[in-house]
Amino acid sequence: MSLFLRVVFSFTMFGDLFEEEYSTVSNNQYGKGKKLKTKALEPPAPREFTNLSGIRNQGGTCYLNSLLQTLHFTPEFREALFSLGPEELGLFEDKDKPDAKVRIIPLQLQRLFAQLLLLDQEAASTADLTDSFGWTSNEEMRQHDVQELNRILFSALETSLVGTSGHDLIYRLYHGTIVNQIVCKECKNVSERQEDFLDLTVAVKNVSGLEDALWNMYVEEEVFDCDNLYHCGTCDRLVKAAKSAKLRKLPPFLTVSLLRFNFDFVKCERYKETSCYTFPLRINLKPFCEQSELDDLEYIYDLFSVIIHKGGCYGGHYHVYIKDVDHLGNWQFQEEKSKPDVNLKDLQSEEEIDHPLMILKAILLEEENNLIPVDQLGQKLLKKIGISWNKKYRKQHGPLRKFLQLHSQIFLLSSDESTVRLLKNSSLQAESDFQRNDQQIFKMLPPESPGLNNSISCPHWFDINDSKVQPIREKDIEQQFQGKESAYMLFYRKSQLQRPPEARANPRYGVPCHLLNEMDAANIELQTKRAECDSANNTFELHLHLGPQYHFFNGALHPVVSQTESVWDLTFDKRKTLGDLRQSIFQLLEFWEGDMVLSVAKLVPAGLHIYQSLGGDELTLCETEIADGEDIFVWNGVEVGGVHIQTGIDCEPLLLNVLHLDTSSDGEKCCQVIESPHVFPANAEVGTVLTALAIPAGVIFINSAGCPGGEGWTAIPKEDMRKTFREQGLRNGSSILIQDSHDDNSLLTKEEKWVTSMNEIDWLHVKNLCQLESEEKQVKISATVNTMVFDIRIKAIKELKLMKELADNSCLRPIDRNGKLLCPVPDSYTLKEAELKMGSSLGLCLGKAPSSSQLFLFFAMGSDVQPGTEMEIVVEETISVRDCLKLMLKKSGLQDSFIGDAWHLRKMDWCYEAGEPLCEEDATLKELLICSGDTLLLIEGQLPPLGFLKVPIWWYQLQGPSGHWESHQDQTNCTSSWGRVWRATSSQGASGNEPAQVSLLYLGDIEISEDATLAELKSQAMTLPPFLEFGVPSPAHLRAWTVERKRPGRLLRTDRQPLREYKLGRRIEICLEPLQKGENLGPQDVLLRTQVRIPGERTYAPALDLVWNAAQGGTAGSLRQRVADFYRLPVEKIEIAKYFPEKFEWLPISSWNQQITKRKKKKKQDYLQGAPYYLKDGDTIGVKNLLIDDDDDFSTIRDDTGKEKQKQRALGRRKSQEALHEQSSYILSSAETPARPRAPETSLSIHVGSFR
Repeated sequence: MSLFLRVVFSFTMFGDLFEEEYSTVSNNQYGKGKKLKTKALEPPAPREFTNLSGIRNQGGTCYLNSLLQTLHFTPEFREALFSLGPEELGLFEDKDKPDAKVRIIPLQLQRLFAQLLLLDQEAASTADLTDSFGWTSNEEMRQHDVQELNRILFSALETSLVGTSGHDLIYRLYHGTIVNQIVCKECKNVSERQEDFLDLTVAVKNVSGLEDALWNMYVEEEVFDCDNLYHCGTCDRLVKAAKSAKLRKLPPFLTVSLLRFNFDFVKCERYKETSCYTFPLRINLKPFCEQSELDDLEYIYDLFSVIIHKGGCYGGHYHVYIKDVDHLGNWQFQEEKSKPDVNLKDLQSEEEIDHPLMILKAILLEEENNLIPVDQLGQKLLKKIGISWNKKYRKQHGPLRKFLQLHSQIFLLSSDESTVRLLKNSSLQAESDFQRNDQQIFKMLPPESPGLNNSISCPHWFDINDSKVQPIREKDIEQQFQGKESAYMLFYRKSQLQRPPEARANPRYGVPCHLLNEMDAANIELQTKRAECDSANNTFELHLHLGPQYHFFNGALHPVVSQTESVWDLTFDKRKTLGDLRQSIFQLLEFWEGDMVLSVAKLVPAGLHIYQSLGGDELTLCETEIADGEDIFVWNGVEVGGVHIQTGIDCEPLLLNVLHLDTSSDGEKCCQVIESPHVFPANAEVGTVLTALAIPAGVIFINSAGCPGGEGWTAIPKEDMRKTFREQGLRNGSSILIQDSHDDNSLLTKEEKWVTSMNEIDWLHVKNLCQLESEEKQVKISATVNTMVFDIRIKAIKELKLMKELADNSCLRPIDRNGKLLCPVPDSYTLKEAELKMGSSLGLCLGKAPSSSQLFLFFAMGSDVQPGTEMEIVVEETISVRDCLKLMLKKSGLQDSFIGDAWHLRKMDWCYEAGEPLCEEDATLKELLICSGDTLLLIEGQLPPLGFLKVPIWWYQLQGPSGHWESHQDQTNCTSSWGRVWRATSSQGASGNEPAQVSLLYLGDIEISEDATLAELKSQAMTLPPFLEFGVPSPAHLRAWTVERKRPGRLLRTDRQPLREYKLGRRIEICLEPLQKGENLGPQDVLLRTQVRIPGERTYAPALDLVWNAAQGGTAGSLRQRVADFYRLPVEKIEIAKYFPEKFEWLPISSWNQQITKRKKKKKQDYLQGAPYYLKDGDTIGVKNLLIDDDDDFSTIRDDTGKEKQKQRALGRRKSQEALHEQSSYILSSAETPARPRAPETSLSIHVGSFR
């Protein structure tokens, strides 16, 4: 069974620097329409005109896609990987067998490259590849740095290919060496040190381009002289010396990483270097290499890939420019519009203006002695070209003085940089050099003719942006020199590397037979699925409504028998004509006689309505604009069931809600409003409503809620009664109100206002909760939003047939969805003022509603309140907190408990938990903003006086794996735990000495002044009864921590410091840890738990406390030295790592620093108390003794178990998340998304099986 190594890179300097900008992520596009869900079943789209395949973005994998495309378009890498057969890599089918060694990552890369070459799909998927990396869906949605991925992926491949013929694949293609030399000026002795590299990291800041950066690194020398002499081993004394670096061995493929991202230590913020940084299409590396007898062509390299980052420090997107070395793609452009002729003289003038070097030189040549102040130079530039330097050139070339400094071979600035002079001796030579260098940077191809590429010798470039592949011109690369979208990684290949002729335009070249067969079969399956999908997409379903099966009733068409017998479903090809459809229906309906008319119908609330007839048998169904699922009515075009049918939108039937007063059995009008549905044609006159209801004369009101000027009902004037329903703005579902002109009853409210909205003429449910018997338990009362609560209560008493005496001793209380009675509603409120919604339930209860000066409150005993256990009380809003507490205790039957102030009040917060106490006992409830409906909690115990804290005290001691408290031994210059062994619950599933576990034991509460010191808190805590069992000698033998999330949080140091200065808050809890001897930690001291790893057992020795003074450096080197001194080991023979218990991960702490250039200055070291370690008091540090333990792993068996549980939980969520990936990414790419919070810093890792 193969063990798993973990290749881990923690990309932490920039944190969430590379979070994906979803607006730039290319995703699968879902079609719009009713059948959106069927789109997910469609096969992937075929390749576009470029004949190249992209890679789908899984949510945040654009950085991975760009690197994979670069490797795919490196034919030598691709074919070397293809040369490894199943006998060396294993088979996919055996990957789950316990004893099989299947090298899953190379196999998945082979399959992905074969799909990119041969599978006819627009974009390939990397889901299987990222699964082989051990990534979860969360990691696939998270962005990382492509430069670090390049190194980690190469490391994973090297590990995967151990023991195969491809074990040196990465070494052969990408490995190079650098030699650092120091030459003694006295004895000429040379001291050498050789370094290996897989990629060159070069600076961007203050550097004009790649060649300038390489010159600084491998040509310039660092001189040791004056106060900085070099100790020569041969001379055995301090001497002058020169330090330099050269490229000793060049790989076939050179990878260059650009340091675009930096940190501004003045502003303390990250930023992206967007200045102009040029790089050539062809570069000669001979000036930067050791001199040798090799042919000059061995040093010539051609650019073939540029990975581009678009965005800033906290978000971005990657895509890649690729050179198609094997001519696998079709390179073509759309026809370009012919441009008007341009005057040659004007063009030359524009070209001169585009080169500020020529303009500045021309200005200086006109000056006496070729000398001018820099300020005047800017003014003369403005006069000469009509635009200032900042507007024309600053974005590309930077400030004017910086530009003059960068071209010091042409311009000479004075020491104070106030004047500039043109160097006469080098002006002509500099101009020719500039032009020659400019041509060398970009040797442009002849203008390409539009249409298909017919160039044979030169391969072309493509922009591959996830799924999309577009052709570009070579000159487009120049746009990536600068700006927020700029080059981030460069890939060069030796110009002498020639491809075999049979590889040209042949994607099958070098692909193994088994992959060829697999891709051929997959293409056949894709073609079959596309044919099936094409057939499905070009057919739709029509619903045929047969005229003889319908009759006209109540203003619309309705089935005679049933809907199922009257409607036939027909699936038809929409590319066929209307005549074909008519003929098919004739064949289906053998009984049909006479003419057949097909009309588009629609189901409306009133029934089925015919809109238009279809004509033109030669038109296809697409041209007639028939939609999928359309209703087609088949009839003779005139009548249905002997009734002439009106068609069209003008006579569409409208279903209206008509409200009017009910008529009793004796013919009299009653006050009950009834609502009945009626159907009218849209082109009928409004006055027909009165005829339909047999009302000879009356007033019609329509709802004018949408009209400006107010809400309510509007009466239709008599002159408008002949207008149609549509002209009045009525539609399906609209309501109209009929008022008989001879009726004295009115639907007006007491304030003589019309009801505000039709939707608010509704009902309330009133339940009898008076504990009195009645025939009805619940009644429905009609009301409007302006109806008074008093009227509803009186009407409910009448309809419930209760005693009239209840009118003076009852109230209405709303009932929430859980059945709880809320506070009573005052009678003087309208429903709108009481915020009561129509359809809600009210309870009719005994007792009067509180007046405007009273409060209705809920209260309960203790902080654990169960629903339905609250008590109720009505008090004056001017009552004090003390008197309110007495009343509540009396109602609870605890009136004697108030003696000695043994209770206090707290207000329940929005989490239904005990909130802040009501400390001011003499304040009124109104002053404390207590409102009706609030819940107060009666909490036992006296409130601490103002300025005092009530602090729960916990006992804390490190717990070992067996469940026993550990006793730590004292060490030199460190503190350790003290005390007797105390048994705790055994840890489940622990194996061996795992990283130290914690458990807390509650001891009791103490009350202490905020002005008391930490030492006084410890002394008072020692008086608690459980404390006597531990036998702590003095407060100096206790260490105090705050309790956060049931774990020790912040370490409280300095015993003499008042508690107020710690800013603990009123809900603070403290845990105390025993010590064997007193300690005096300084403000910069960090207390760490160190554990030495036991070799070969994946366990750790018991934890020892170590105090590290972060003021002496705070860096990894400082901590490593402190740990080495503590354990009396050489610093180079230890490794340390911080433990993250929530992730079950160990993060190695290394003092290695990357050197940006070969000059004196090195990158500033990161402090361990910042990202990514965030080292703080109480953290666990694992220590490995390399003298006896050479294992790279820090993890334990418990970590494996914890990670496996986390992985299972992640896999359980993965299926649901995958279903949302494509849909959510489509939405995010097509709509503006709000800014997201920055994600936490995470590490990038690839899991690789061990094949050694």
